[in-house]
Amino acid sequence: MKLYHTEWCPECEEVRQKLAAEGITYEDEIVSDVRPFRKSVYEASGQYYVPVLVDGETVLTETAEIVQYLDRYTPNGHESGAASNPPLSSPDERSD
Repeated sequence: MKLYHTEWCPECEEVRQKLAAEGITYEDEIVSDVRPFRKSVYEASGQYYVPVLVDGETVLTETAEIVQYLDRYTPNGHESGAASNPPLSSPDERSD
């Protein structure tokens, strides 16, 4: 997971706080204050605005969407709400 951001941006700070609160580790890239110089942001997202969060093939460019996305993850990087135990076998599948 990688976050493109500036140090002064309030929306970026909101995302950084959410990442910290959730205990999610990430790579951060502090980008230029001058939008046209944010080439890495543009290459990742097709835009120059921040924050931008990239998680594998997922690219998020809106603060609210990023926060909502992070709400679904636990500190170990798995989606929360996922089954932690295997499903119970049906009576037909039991070997006893």
